[in-house]
Amino acid sequence: MKLVRMYILFCFCISCVGPQKDKVAQSKTKPVFKISLVVLGTVQDAGSPHIACNKDCCQDLFENPLASRKVVSLGLIDSEEEKTYLFEATPDITEQLKALKTMAPFMAPEIPNGIFLTHAHIGHYTGLMYLGKEAKDAKEATVFAMPRMKSFLESNGPWGQLVTNDNIALEEIHDNEEIVLSPNLKVVPFKVPHRDEYSETVGFKIIGPNKKVLFIPDIDKWQKWETNIIDAIAQVDFALLDGSFYSGNEINHRDISEIPHPAIVESMRIFETLPDLEKKKIHFIHFNHTNPILDSNSKQSHEVLYKGFNIARINNVIEL
Repeated sequence: MKLVRMYILFCFCISCVGPQKDKVAQSKTKPVFKISLVVLGTVQDAGSPHIACNKDCCQDLFENPLASRKVVSLGLIDSEEEKTYLFEATPDITEQLKALKTMAPFMAPEIPNGIFLTHAHIGHYTGLMYLGKEAKDAKEATVFAMPRMKSFLESNGPWGQLVTNDNIALEEIHDNEEIVLSPNLKVVPFKVPHRDEYSETVGFKIIGPNKKVLFIPDIDKWQKWETNIIDAIAQVDFALLDGSFYSGNEINHRDISEIPHPAIVESMRIFETLPDLEKKKIHFIHFNHTNPILDSNSKQSHEVLYKGFNIARINNVIEL
């Protein structure tokens, strides 16, 4: 009977793939894969609805919030070792950690075995505050951080209090140095150009026993990176890439040069000559509240899919 239930769940997951094939499923239940990467959020740092936003994209959401509008985060479930990991400590960490625990097919802890941070912008690390004594009062939760990011947390309140109270245990990581989580699971951080006021900015390559994933939620422009993004995509099976804005037309009240990101229309032009199999690897993520991609029924969403690319959605599950 147990095998029948597992088979039904497996068929359900695969049936949800639609145009996003190659073992990407969508499920709020337990993944059936030995090692799974779960999308726990897709929205840019300040969330959706956005503070003080009076645009149509936010007005209805203030009255009717959507469960799918969570700040960008990934969960990693290693069923072989019975461990979980989190990428990014967002303001939505409370619900995201509960989702991660629920999706694990074993008795996972409330606090994962490790938290990986990309950089010191508000949507990517401020969720650490809930590990402090006012909230969970965690005991030495492992946080993986680059040298400047580690120093920032140690030297500035309230984050330094998490360190002195042993709520978190900082593990320093380094550019292009492999972190071995298990014989079948590795993570490699790598620097990318971004607004580095307080820390470096990194992306991560997540390497499972069968698949590799590129995760770059924030970058200024692909052309500024010393690595060729086309080459980086060729080396992995999935690429979760910065899609903050669909186009610069969304931002009509701020200087777009102050918040540089590769707009999705720019990225699609860069990637338009890729073979279909390479295009299919690309899943845009990290959407600003103004980005019409957040609406799966928008013409922009349909355009992205029509051109052969994919869009990360909350609860997507990738087999590693």
